[in-house]
Amino acid sequence: MYPSHEDQHKASPPRPRRAFGLRIKFVLLFSLILIITCSTLSWYFLETRHQAMTANLEEMGSILLTTTVRNDHFRVAGIVLEDRTTLDQFLQSLMTIDHVVYVIITGSDGRLLSRESKRMRDPGRNSSHVSPSPIYPDDRLSESLTDTPLTTPLITRLVWSSDRRLIPQPTSSDWRLPFLIREETLFDFTMPILRDVTPLSSPAIELEDNRRAPLPATQSQVVGIVRIGITDGQAKAALALIVRNVLLLTIFIITTGILIIYLLTSRITTPLRSLAAATRKLAEGEDTTGLPVSSHNDEVGQLTHAFNVMTQSLRDRNHAISRNLDTIRQQVRQLTTIHQASTTIANTTLFDRNHLLDTVLRLIVDNLGFSRMMVVLQTKEQPLASIARIIGVSPEIVDGVRHLHVPIVDNGGVTAELLLHGNAVLVHDVETATHRFYPPLLELVRRSGIQSFVGVPLQSHGKILGYLAGDRGTHRCTDEDLHILMTIAGHVAAAIDNATTYADLAELTQHLEERIGQRTEELSQANTQLQEHDRRRSKFLSVVSHELRTPMTAIRSFAENMLDGVTGPLTDLQRTYLTRVQHNVARLSRIIAQLLDWSRLDTKRVDLRLETVCLHHIASIAVDSLQTVASEKNVSLVVVPIESLPPVLGDRDKLEQIFVNLIGNAIKFTPPGGHVCVEPCASSPGVVQVCVADTGCGIDERHLPNIFEEFSKVPSAMPSSQGAQLGLWITKTYVTMHHGRIWVESQPGAGSQFYIALPACESQEQAKSNPNESVSAECPQPGHMSF
Repeated sequence: MYPSHEDQHKASPPRPRRAFGLRIKFVLLFSLILIITCSTLSWYFLETRHQAMTANLEEMGSILLTTTVRNDHFRVAGIVLEDRTTLDQFLQSLMTIDHVVYVIITGSDGRLLSRESKRMRDPGRNSSHVSPSPIYPDDRLSESLTDTPLTTPLITRLVWSSDRRLIPQPTSSDWRLPFLIREETLFDFTMPILRDVTPLSSPAIELEDNRRAPLPATQSQVVGIVRIGITDGQAKAALALIVRNVLLLTIFIITTGILIIYLLTSRITTPLRSLAAATRKLAEGEDTTGLPVSSHNDEVGQLTHAFNVMTQSLRDRNHAISRNLDTIRQQVRQLTTIHQASTTIANTTLFDRNHLLDTVLRLIVDNLGFSRMMVVLQTKEQPLASIARIIGVSPEIVDGVRHLHVPIVDNGGVTAELLLHGNAVLVHDVETATHRFYPPLLELVRRSGIQSFVGVPLQSHGKILGYLAGDRGTHRCTDEDLHILMTIAGHVAAAIDNATTYADLAELTQHLEERIGQRTEELSQANTQLQEHDRRRSKFLSVVSHELRTPMTAIRSFAENMLDGVTGPLTDLQRTYLTRVQHNVARLSRIIAQLLDWSRLDTKRVDLRLETVCLHHIASIAVDSLQTVASEKNVSLVVVPIESLPPVLGDRDKLEQIFVNLIGNAIKFTPPGGHVCVEPCASSPGVVQVCVADTGCGIDERHLPNIFEEFSKVPSAMPSSQGAQLGLWITKTYVTMHHGRIWVESQPGAGSQFYIALPACESQEQAKSNPNESVSAECPQPGHMSF
């Protein structure tokens, strides 16, 4: 939500203290520029005029003095002949010039020939009877020019001293501008009067080579000095008038310029101030009217016009925002209702469908402005629809709709449109669509006072479960109401579908539990029967083994006695038959022993009595016990000697039986003249390996994976040597009990090699000392072990 005007006013930062405005800054800046420019131009003009006047005075004085000095009549008659009349004429002619203050004419010897001055020295108040005396400059300057034949005037600036004497102007510059100095300055022009003098003639001097020496050159001689004093008083008076006029003109220009600058700046800053004030009001949340546009041709007018457009846009935007806020508030209420409905659906027990529908319908009525709400669901057995829940109506209507069933028929009605086609329905006026309602349902609608109607289907996983309907009382329903119900309908449909699925699942679970109980009882009985059968099998094997061993022992004893000649001499045929009997009795004894071992390993725990043993020693004992059998069959049986072999932890009897089974099988399947070799070795660190190799018939590669299975029935090239085929399974079981491994390599006709690998005791010690290193096999701990 947007903040109110009061909140904006409180939240706005304090206004900064107002300093110089933009108009004052502009006026001061341009006024300063104008003053500096006009002052500079005025000073330049006055300085130029002052220099021009000074140059004119110097030029005028030089011309007067040069003309007078170079005048032959003045030089000969006035100076050389000292004619007073001539001197007075020239003196009076010079003094008639306004700018000339004094004229002094002296001879070459310093004598004053004539002089006159326009400046008089005031004798003072106490000397009133004394007449004023003329003022002349110091004569020392003219005396210094007596011996200097200058051809141009010597110009000296003289000023009045405090005692009214003319002295040379000091070289230190005044801080005032030259054209502002009002004191009179005299320009003293001094120039000597020269006369050309030729030296007296002398006899020519002849040189040795008869040439004559040159005559001496003409020389200039100073015959007098003329000094003229010219004042700059009139020039300074004229310059002062110019200064006054220029100053007045400059002041007028500056004043007029400042006024123009002020007016122009006001023309710029006044709209800007109006813009700033309007902007401040906008920032504070106040409404502003359009500002007057002075001109559309300049930037300020364009800015004002753009500001008016922006203000109107902001005003329109604020109105739009207000409308959008109302819409957003309504949508927030709708979303809140949807969220609450979803939360209710998520928190309601799945199978409590009635409580779920009551809660959701109540939320819709309370928050979204609907007057009445209704949920209609399809039945599973027949194409009918029934009202599951309805709120906002009288209890009589609620009781009347409990047994109302609406047939689902594709007749273009409201029910068919919702439940068959899955389309939402919006009826603005019920009376104009009475043909689309089922008659009992139309009667219900009229009794409830429904004028406008909206309904949306409840769909879940592509299946229509029913529909959700509602109205707004005296107000007509709109498309927005339709969209809201469509949004909520998805959640309600999912909840109803979940409740139905949960009910079906609960029924199925109960049925499965009953079936599982029955099957468990049957399996328990079968297990009891199997245990009884297993017990009988073990007892049968024990009894059969015991009953068979007694006659077989007697048969074997009688056969051995007869072969030893106790009953008398035997023929060759009798000896052959008795040998076969003895062989088969021994074979039968082995089969019985294997059956007993298999029965014990399959049903009972087998104990291992572990101790440190040497596999080479045990293999040698097994070989010694089978040497007689090998010799009778003419088979070579040897053990490959080895210097040192790591000991292993194992059961001596079980290990010896392992070797007896492997060596016995090798002898059985090796033809006479063959060879059986037992070779123990340390294949890898921590592992002791023994290989039992023979040169017998070998095993087909296809049957190698099944060779260690019980009752494997692997075909052999020597079927007469086969027994119950339990020996290799028992051997593998014993090897596995010792944490070892057994495998075979064989080819038909090339013999077989059976390998067993057991962990050595060193591997356990190495594992204890180096816990981070792994070994290839684990050595069992000494003591008593049960399997």
